[in-house]
Amino acid sequence: MSIKKKLGLGIASAALGMSLVGGGTFAYFSDTATSSNKFAAGTLDLSVDPTTIIDVDNLKPGDVMYRDFDLVNGGTLDISKVDLSTSYTVEGAENNGNDDFGKHIIVHFLENADKTAWGPFVGIDYNDVITSTTLYDLKNMTPDAVESVTSWWAWFGGEESGLPAGESDQMNVLFEFVDNNHDQNHFQGDKLDLEWSFTAHQTEGEER
Repeated sequence: MSIKKKLGLGIASAALGMSLVGGGTFAYFSDTATSSNKFAAGTLDLSVDPTTIIDVDNLKPGDVMYRDFDLVNGGTLDISKVDLSTSYTVEGAENNGNDDFGKHIIVHFLENADKTAWGPFVGIDYNDVITSTTLYDLKNMTPDAVESVTSWWAWFGGEESGLPAGESDQMNVLFEFVDNNHDQNHFQGDKLDLEWSFTAHQTEGEER
């Protein structure tokens, strides 16, 4: 090879090297994969059916009132507990001195019928959320309306605590305007407005 050709080849190689150092482009293989992801939160949707559990007038001492209603989980998440809070106001209380009408209304029981079970030695093991308590005392209590409190020996029936999505629990309640065998004339014409608030709580988080 002539010196001319060698010089020309060397200059071309040097130019190519400079272009590489200077950031020239390359042709190379590539591949792209795309991942589509979603996060959707569930819902807690607790309702009471019917919304008015009791509406009665012309009460007198000794009257008893049985009612039933459903707690309905219309959401997509299971409920672990349902706190029951009690509040009330009395119209006409200014004429009662220090006697609170709520002290004379007893909740004999609030039973969760779906969690009631039967045992061969004890018969029906009622799942009572509330037992023989006045409305006045209930203001300082927050029972769990869907807790299973049936005994371990109740073999048949009786659901576990909580309220799964899409399910409902039947609640049975018995009120009484207690006749205390004393003068209760100061309650004539009084009206007690009771509010029961049911607050649902989610179950614990889990690995998904």
